[in-house]
Amino acid sequence: MSKRLPPIESLRILEACVRNASFTRAAHEIGITPAAVSLRMRNLEAEVGTLFTRSGPRLEPTRAARALAAQLAEALSLIQAAVADCRGRMPSLRLTTVPSFATHWLAPRLARYHERTDSVPIQLDAAIELRTTTQFDMAIRTGRGSWPDFDVTQLMPVELTPMVSPALMAGVRLRSPTDLASLPLLPHDDWPSWFRSAGTRTPRLRFCADEYPTYELDAMAAVAGAGAALLSPTLFAPLLSEGKLAQPFAQVMRGPSWHYLLLEPHDTRAAVLGFRAWLQSELEECQGATR
Repeated sequence: MSKRLPPIESLRILEACVRNASFTRAAHEIGITPAAVSLRMRNLEAEVGTLFTRSGPRLEPTRAARALAAQLAEALSLIQAAVADCRGRMPSLRLTTVPSFATHWLAPRLARYHERTDSVPIQLDAAIELRTTTQFDMAIRTGRGSWPDFDVTQLMPVELTPMVSPALMAGVRLRSPTDLASLPLLPHDDWPSWFRSAGTRTPRLRFCADEYPTYELDAMAAVAGAGAALLSPTLFAPLLSEGKLAQPFAQVMRGPSWHYLLLEPHDTRAAVLGFRAWLQSELEECQGATR
């Protein structure tokens, strides 16, 4: 008999066969066919000696097989505990993302990500500027996709539509997009583009004196009644459902800017690719729910 260690998978199958007292039940538990189990056990017996004896239509484990299976059960339990401990100490992934996407889309869904067996801790950094590559593992940024030094994955379009506080709309009739000229508007470069997407000319607009660097701050100012803001009805849907803001027009401009996930080229770490796959599946589910 060979002195080398038999395949670990064969030993795992032996433990399942003895514990289940059946090749068929062991096969069902492991997810292979009974024939594959029988082949594994024949090959294992060729290495370690007789493990099963036939008693009528049944195969009975020998005393040696029972003793080996008991010790294997302890060993497999130790392996499972070691793997769980390793996962618990797995280093976190550093994700930097634009604040509005982090606050209104990603953060509320991270609990779903951690339901996955392959999830890892996420160290979230909400920032407008792109960090240096030594400061993050993954980045979510907004633009036209022109990041030649990264592996770029398109996520979701930037959506924009006017959103106004009910107090600011009081006494004002917004029957057509041009009626927005009667309200103060929070500065945004895409106001003319939104009017074009709505199929109308851009009227003479009155902008607020203050200009904010993030959509989050624009939304807060709009809720306070400072002016109408161009915001995403997807990211800021809670403000609409709570009645803090209203969407006076159905027209939503989607693109040309998008949210993108940026990875270092050739980053094949399972944790990184797993998070990207989860992110894409969540976006597909979200987009399907809004169709």
